[in-house]
Amino acid sequence: MFELIKNLGTWLTSGSSWAGSDGIAHRLAEHLQYSLLATLIAAAIGLPLGLLIGHTGKGAFVAINLASFGRALPTVGLVVLVFLAGGLSMLPVYVALVALAVPAIVTNTYAGMTAVDPDVKDAARGQGMRGHQVLLQVELPLALPLIMTGLRLALIQVVATATIAAYVSFGGLGRYVFDGLAQRDLVQVLGGAVLVAVVAVVLDLLLSSLQRFLFRHRTA
Repeated sequence: MFELIKNLGTWLTSGSSWAGSDGIAHRLAEHLQYSLLATLIAAAIGLPLGLLIGHTGKGAFVAINLASFGRALPTVGLVVLVFLAGGLSMLPVYVALVALAVPAIVTNTYAGMTAVDPDVKDAARGQGMRGHQVLLQVELPLALPLIMTGLRLALIQVVATATIAAYVSFGGLGRYVFDGLAQRDLVQVLGGAVLVAVVAVVLDLLLSSLQRFLFRHRTA
């Protein structure tokens, strides 16, 4: 075990491990690209849906159950299915990652909207606000902490799962995991797993700090 950790440290700190198109820096950039783009697409789908059902109260049963179904989808199975239908491209990876991220965004956005005090919404309407004004100026600001939590959860899940890009011969940190398994290189496998975990933790800490900064006045 000590020897494995020592070799891992050597692999992570070696200049040759970071250089070139197969280096850690390049694979890290690819991994972040896959993760951030998939999360942005999921947010573009999940946020409007969660806001709509939270504001109107309509379609909640269908949306939440679809979100739960999305959680239950086997990610690798979905990648293979889209891969067989659409051929070799990044599309299967993005479809799977977006399907993974949307449920957390929808459910947390919906939960944030429903947590807004009905009396506050009634007071806003009593002041002459229209529906979209109540949504944008009252409900959305109050729901933002839970919405941010949903985005955090979605991003971390996507980062941890973006290794599947390597499953269909693309890049990212998953390349080390799959190549290491094929080559029986335990150091490379462990290195890839450690890098993914570190990226997920760092992003979570950054988003958590941002969330605390944005909403610090609410707990003051």
